[in-house]
Amino acid sequence: MKINPGKSKAVSYTKGRVKERIRYYFGDLLITELYSFKGLGIIISDLNWADHVNYTLRKVWKTLHFIMRIIQKRNNNMKRLAYMALVRLILEYGAVCWDPNREGQVSALNHVQEKVAKFANNINESG
Repeated sequence: MKINPGKSKAVSYTKGRVKERIRYYFGDLLITELYSFKGLGIIISDLNWADHVNYTLRKVWKTLHFIMRIIQKRNNNMKRLAYMALVRLILEYGAVCWDPNREGQVSALNHVQEKVAKFANNINESG
């Protein structure tokens, strides 16, 4: 198996303030350093989950608004099925790894869940 140094990236994690980054080389080629990367659908960045939670929320809102446009007048069972098949998958994918522990992240994820519950149960929002 050959390694392609042009496709290789370096990621460093530290809680301390590093003044000078370590440069990694593969032979004479400098390996590009990343501050975050997406591996198996999960964004890993500086040992916190803010980037991944924000990415997940954007993806969920986009999917939820798509569902709301397409099946707006359908019955509750179809809405729940669409939620389970499309939205919940996004919310739960890899959750064992990235379980959010910050209040803002948790409340943002809960807000999405509440919005879906209102939609699936035909509860009209006023205001």
